[in-house]
Amino acid sequence: TYGRKLDAVEAEMRALISFLAEYDYAPEAVEQAMTLPCIAAASAEARASFSHALHEIVENMVLRLRRTEGEITETLRALTGRYIAPSPAGAPTTNGVDVLPTGRNFYGLDPRCMPTAAAWEYGKQLGDALIEQYISDEGRYPEAVGIVFWAGSNMRSHGQCIAELFYLMGVRPIWLRPSQRVCGLEIIPIAELQRPRIDVTARISGLFRDAVPNAVRWVDEAVRMVRDLDESDEENYVRKHVLADTAWLEEQGEARESAWERASVRIFGDPPGAYGAGIGDLLESKAWETLDDLAAVYTRFSGTAYGGDGFARGYDPEVFQRRMAGLDVTVKNEDTRETHMFSSDDYNAYHGGMIATVRALTGKAPRSYTGDSSDRQRIVLRSVAEEAARLFRGEAMNPKFIEGMKEHGYKGASDLANYLAHSYQWDATSGVMKDWMYEGYARKYVLDAGMQE
Repeated sequence: TYGRKLDAVEAEMRALISFLAEYDYAPEAVEQAMTLPCIAAASAEARASFSHALHEIVENMVLRLRRTEGEITETLRALTGRYIAPSPAGAPTTNGVDVLPTGRNFYGLDPRCMPTAAAWEYGKQLGDALIEQYISDEGRYPEAVGIVFWAGSNMRSHGQCIAELFYLMGVRPIWLRPSQRVCGLEIIPIAELQRPRIDVTARISGLFRDAVPNAVRWVDEAVRMVRDLDESDEENYVRKHVLADTAWLEEQGEARESAWERASVRIFGDPPGAYGAGIGDLLESKAWETLDDLAAVYTRFSGTAYGGDGFARGYDPEVFQRRMAGLDVTVKNEDTRETHMFSSDDYNAYHGGMIATVRALTGKAPRSYTGDSSDRQRIVLRSVAEEAARLFRGEAMNPKFIEGMKEHGYKGASDLANYLAHSYQWDATSGVMKDWMYEGYARKYVLDAGMQE
């Protein structure tokens, strides 16, 4: 099976690293390693790749890892007000070893550069994957998508989620050379796009609002550019929905100019100075009974409209719920394997809360996806239910994972307990858990004598 092949490859690579370790990662160990059967039998192209990777390990990675023991020293220097060397922020698994050694004064990407040209390519792949999957599931294009924007994932990926929103709407960034800062947007012609412009509503986190206000401005600008195009409803879902929502607001007595502006909002988040989505605390307190209760809290935390200046326009629950009720798809992208939907209740609070709100308002669940760009060479999209089942099998029920958690004592036990709690919370909002999964938790976490100890 594929799983066994992966295990075999991993075992060989671990043995290769152990071989280098026997030589204390000396540069000359690379030449010795190149004679090992797993490398010697490979093609010339593969051997060249091995050589490059092994030299990178002994000449760069190991040296950086050995310097991570300076964390304590650098912390003491910081406490005495002394200089701390700077470092780019990010995850070693996705941003490269430049983020090592840890213990330095890390900084984020210049938000004026988001999305970068590379992130634009990732965003296009994520957008295409979403459209293709929805067409496979429903047989048509999605008209409206709800996407969750977090600051951390966008800083690490240099703006891939922002890029996906632009691409779905059919606009592209313009970069100013040589700074590579985004200086404008341009419309992608329908003839080039070869599909309708998808309407996208972003639920931004409080930290995203604070850290990347310029992205809020560009998203608002993208909406206005697409809204004002002279295109048909079949070509431009953004304009179609703005016109429909404007008419709806006018029927309620709103002046046309004000209705037009309110109907054009596509960025919602917490009120100024507030953070979170409220769903985690509500579920943990058990102070809810129906999806309507979850939707009410999510709306209260998420219903503040944001505009082109990056500032809040005001609390607008009616328009927010109108946008949620029209969603065909919800999505949240992950850029690293280090955390995922079961890692904390925030994932469910933001994305699960959006799903619950759509369910409460429409009586049916939207298609909900998780984009995975942890491997930049293989960007994939899974449904939330598929992602939950994958993580359940790969971690929650994985004996290797459980034994590893046991080594961390009470912290490991706490994290395993949280796995179960977060699974329940996702089930409450999104209905992703199945009976066999709960039965697995009961067998492995409750009834197993070893786990009880």
